[in-house]
Amino acid sequence: MNLFELAFPVAAPFWAFMIFAPGWSVTRRVARSPFMVLPSLFVYFLAVAPILPHFAAEMLSPDLAGVRDILATADGTTLVWAHLIAFDLFIGAWMYRDSRERVIHPLVMAPILVLTILLSPFGLTAYLAVRRPASRAAEAGPCRASTSASRRPSPAGPGPTTTRRG
Repeated sequence: MNLFELAFPVAAPFWAFMIFAPGWSVTRRVARSPFMVLPSLFVYFLAVAPILPHFAAEMLSPDLAGVRDILATADGTTLVWAHLIAFDLFIGAWMYRDSRERVIHPLVMAPILVLTILLSPFGLTAYLAVRRPASRAAEAGPCRASTSASRRPSPAGPGPTTTRRG
């Protein structure tokens, strides 16, 4: 298996956890870690190593013809593919974590995460569209909770009383 073929399989288990087992404690723990992208980054570093001097020189002063020439090679295509896989996973993990905080249902998130795997800008856009209404609901939720909490007596009792003179 070459590096191009390895790039997605090293990321696939993390996507599978977030899509098919979003509530599993292992998924939550793994998705909280920034290290989940390390296997994909490792593939990227292996892919860029053979062409690093040429690639770095082009990135210092990029022009269309030079970038096109690098990307037209198998090594250049592989490093861009590995780069996309790593950053798509990074974005997907953020979306997963953020959606859990905002209590966006996993059945809403699953197709968005799949879309992110396939076409990440579309997946991210879809998530941001779903996230906006969820943000409003989350913002409204704590306000109602704190208002009703202020009316409830403290578990320790009613607290100090003051006498009103009048």
